[in-house]
This record gives sequence, structure tokens and C-alpha cells, in this order.
Amino acid sequence: MPVSDSVDLGSESDSSAEDAPDGLPINELFSSLQGEGILAGVPSTFVRTSGCNLRCWFCDSYHTSWEPTHAWLGLEELLAEIEAHDADHVVLTGGEPLIHEESVALLEALDDRGYHTTVETNGTIYRDAPIDLASISPKLESSTPTAERDPKGDGEWAQRHERDRIDLETLARLVEDYEFQLKFVVTDGDDMPEILDLLAALRGAAAAPIRDDDVLLMPEGATRERLAETRTRVADLAMEHGFRYTPRLHVDLWNDAPET
Repeated sequence: MPVSDSVDLGSESDSSAEDAPDGLPINELFSSLQGEGILAGVPSTFVRTSGCNLRCWFCDSYHTSWEPTHAWLGLEELLAEIEAHDADHVVLTGGEPLIHEESVALLEALDDRGYHTTVETNGTIYRDAPIDLASISPKLESSTPTAERDPKGDGEWAQRHERDRIDLETLARLVEDYEFQLKFVVTDGDDMPEILDLLAALRGAAAAPIRDDDVLLMPEGATRERLAETRTRVADLAMEHGFRYTPRLHVDLWNDAPET
């Protein structure tokens, strides 16, 4: 269901919670296979919210961040759409779904109905909600939209993104309170010192163990061509450091097609 194609579009600048106080800005709602992480290959219903507090230059959900589009859907309408799909696993993703307080109400309703939920988050916002798997993807320095790699070319987001991309206290709360995976988007070996430093800091801050098996390295790339350039070296890095490698099955199977 490409809701942003079938309902009047909104944007961060012209839509607000007042438009639909019990709803969420939804960019896409569709069924596919989970493409990433420890549940890769599981049939899933994806609920993609619009809006993000960060701006990774390589964002593969451009229309939820750089140029956000969405329809406002109320909670009951959302649940009806989800129930129309034949999947027991629901992935709440974005953008950054946890910027929206109403995500908690959706997760509570899904929990009441017996769904298994994954929340894909950048790890900068904490919500008290029933989450079966927190898929936490801290953003590395290499994600910052510097002047030479800013998709819009105006440099507006570089400083804000760099300032906000890591929140150690919030990361610690997430790994303490939820079943989790730490999923890092990796381009090459230059990213590893930052990952190792962040893991050391997080292990010192969190009152929960973080095993190497909880750490997943995922190749940067939203197209098959780009993944062909990054996947082998990222797999080698995972083996070298004892972390997991995660594919991007949806890219391998469907390239950069929407609703995958």
C-alpha cells in the first residue's frame, strides 16, 4: 500500500499532529521479507513512518527524511491495514519512527493482538513501549551529509546531524530494556575504529551485556551495484572482528524498488 501515492501528501513543514491527533504520518505500508538483521527472510508487514531527526547522506528512505511525504492514518485505520496482510511480524520503520509519540499506541495495540514487532531506530530516542526486537542502527561519522555528499547541496543538515547522531545515554537505555541488535552500516575498514570505540563506551555505560553476537555489520548500498562494491569487504570485516554480517536481502532480490 503506497499510501503516499494514494492519499493527499504532507510534509514536515505543512502537517502536524493536529491534523490527525490519533494517527501517524505513513509513507508506505506493505508486505515483504525482512531484508536485514537476525530476522532476515521472515515474512513481514512494514509500516514506514515519515520524518526523521537525522539526515544520513546515503538514506535509502529519501522520501521519509530529505523530502518527507506521507498520509496521516489513524490508529484504527492502520490496524485494519496491517491485519489485511498475512504476516505475524510487523516492522515499524522510517525515517525514525520513535520521533512520533503515537508509535507507542500502535505498538501497544499490536502487542495486544499478538504480533511480533521490530522497531528500526537510529538509537537517539527512547520510548516505553512493547517492542520485541529493537533494531538499533547508530549512525557513524561517515553518514554525515558533508558539503561534498549532501543530496540537497545546501549543507543545512551537516552540523545538526553530526551533533545529534549519537546519544550514549539513550543507546544504553535501549539495550538495557529491550531485546536488541546493534546494526552498523559499514562502507569499509575506516568505519571500524569508530564502531569499536562506540561499543567500548556503550559497554561501559549500559547495565546489560553486549555480546559480539549482538553486533551486526551491514554493507552500505541501496542498489545491487553499490552492494557489489561493499559487501565482500564488510563480510571480511565481520569475520575479522567476530561480529555478525547481515545482508540486505531486499536489495539483492528487488534492487531499489519501492515497497520492498
